[in-house]
Amino acid sequence: MSRASAAESLAIRTADLDSPPATLLIAALNIELAARYPEPGANHFRLDAEEVSPANGAFLIGYVGGEPVACGAIRRIERGVAEIKRMYVVPPARGRGISKIMLAALEERARQLGFGRLVLETGTRQLDAIGLYQGAGFNSIPCFGEYAGSQLSVCMAKDLEQDAAKVESESPCV
Repeated sequence: MSRASAAESLAIRTADLDSPPATLLIAALNIELAARYPEPGANHFRLDAEEVSPANGAFLIGYVGGEPVACGAIRRIERGVAEIKRMYVVPPARGRGISKIMLAALEERARQLGFGRLVLETGTRQLDAIGLYQGAGFNSIPCFGEYAGSQLSVCMAKDLEQDAAKVESESPCV
């Protein structure tokens, strides 16, 4: 499948975190991250179903030809601020623009839920992910929360509102 046809045929749906496709994608992501970051304490896998419930966030799955190929979540971390979690594309579907579409869908869902700022953590060894986020307008910020002090973490943020000053004054994640 060409890059254009994969992106054109991507169907994105909201899913429960414990649904079979979500469980499959998250397990694959965890295996990949554990292999890439074997150091103790290097992996931040935790995401609870209540954190991606409709009131607090969302878990999205991207399908091509009926097969789950990508996922991503947003979870509220404080008023007006959501964190992107569990962003993943299966290896055979990479390089086709699917991650850009998933990221845009997560940003749109964050706007719909009233979030004005998105933050995220990725790893220093995930250069493709860092490039994806930079290309989408995310900028480096000091590591926050459970990532503070991690030498293997890169934290980034993007303001979604026009009034960025308002969001920054509400958020310690700057």
